[in-house]
Amino acid sequence: MHFFKSIFNYEHPWSHVQLGIWQKYPNPHCSHVLSVDVLDRSVDPDTGIIRTERILGCKQKAPTWIIKLLGGSEDAMVREVTFVDPVNRRTSIISTNMSMSQYLTCLERIQYIPDPSAPLEKTRFAQTAEIQTRIPILKSLANRLERWACDRFGDNARLGRMGFESVLQNLWETRRQIEDQ
Repeated sequence: MHFFKSIFNYEHPWSHVQLGIWQKYPNPHCSHVLSVDVLDRSVDPDTGIIRTERILGCKQKAPTWIIKLLGGSEDAMVREVTFVDPVNRRTSIISTNMSMSQYLTCLERIQYIPDPSAPLEKTRFAQTAEIQTRIPILKSLANRLERWACDRFGDNARLGRMGFESVLQNLWETRRQIEDQ
């Protein structure tokens, strides 16, 4: 199993980041995400936590030989479940690949919370991913496949961060334009 971890701050308040989460796709930095479909949304009447389940349609950039060998396609689906706790100002996202999951799984966890050093101005982002092969192959081959997938995940995470930052900036600009009218 290989692990990926990233922690940093967005220079935006938690409430602003929450608006951006729902407008993250499409964006020019994450052109591999083609569609987002909401399957379910509910609010827990006791806690006020909002649960949203979505399916993201993507074009995966796996090497052609892997797709041919394993019988897959470039089309990929990812299941994402988001929990927004407005009382405690905490958002958790769990996502996992649905496509090719019989061969390789990627379990991603994301958390957004107000940054303790500047809770009204910044949002701390923490992301982890666990990547594991699911087929009985040589350990060295499994290790290389997991390492490749982890590197690819890291590349996509960097693009995702850039894309999300542009979404957040566009939201601020739109807000300023409305306020100036």
